[in-house]
Amino acid sequence: MKNLNRKVAYVLGLTFFSVLQSCTNDADVADVESAEESVLAISDAFPEELHNCGYVDGNWSSTAFLSNSIGTASETNFMQTQNSKIASVWGRPAVPLSFVKDNVNPNSTYNAISYGSGKIYYGEAIYNAAKAQGQIANVMILAHEFAHQLQFTYGYPSKNETTARAGELEADGMAGYYLRRPNGYNKTSFSEIAAAYEFAESIGDNNTSSPGHHGRSYQRRSAVRLGFLLGAYDLDAASFDYNFFYYYNGVLNGTYKQEKSEFFNPELDKYIRSYTKELERIKNGEMTDEEYFELD
Repeated sequence: MKNLNRKVAYVLGLTFFSVLQSCTNDADVADVESAEESVLAISDAFPEELHNCGYVDGNWSSTAFLSNSIGTASETNFMQTQNSKIASVWGRPAVPLSFVKDNVNPNSTYNAISYGSGKIYYGEAIYNAAKAQGQIANVMILAHEFAHQLQFTYGYPSKNETTARAGELEADGMAGYYLRRPNGYNKTSFSEIAAAYEFAESIGDNNTSSPGHHGRSYQRRSAVRLGFLLGAYDLDAASFDYNFFYYYNGVLNGTYKQEKSEFFNPELDKYIRSYTKELERIKNGEMTDEEYFELD
């Protein structure tokens, strides 16, 4: 963590208040949806910038446009490869990943959105800012956005709340899971994903009554940590959803709010329980930065 600039992360957190989000309502962009899909369909045949779509949709500025590249060719390949690997870890096909740029107002692309229609749009500005903390931060964002695709497909999260928090925390956890999996990003030590969990912590918010509430910073920290711990086991999406909420909303609250199901694993249970006190301290905001950054 010594090489991370926490002030930068905090500023990015304020700027990225709306990032790492899902977008289930495409009705407001129905008039451009077919145009978007046709542009994406020809992207392989025309490797140049996708200027054909002069208007992306209502989630982006009027001067933004779609592109099939980001940074260098190597960086583009890295992101597309990660997109495929993330999907593969969950036993799913990759969804189309396109990048949003804006030469008139570059800062307008501080966003990444997962759409219910089965695609991810990734802003150039958020990509560049996250890359400054290490590409692992971009991997976490992408893994978080693909988690929303799993939620769209399977109807998760199983835990319902009046805000978006449950879905966002689960997506954080799924990102932490991917970062650890041997067939994923394969980081076996929590300290190795410092830039990623620093980013997750920095974008927490305290607007607990807002429909778009993503979770307080320490809740997002604990979600990433729990997902990372669950990454010690090979879970499908259904098993992850069950176990994430069994421990996050059951065991860590001192009660069992879900019955033991077919997904309950005694060995996994013993392993996670060995970290219960630690997870409780993170979730309650009681763990110091120094302690958190040195977790194994």
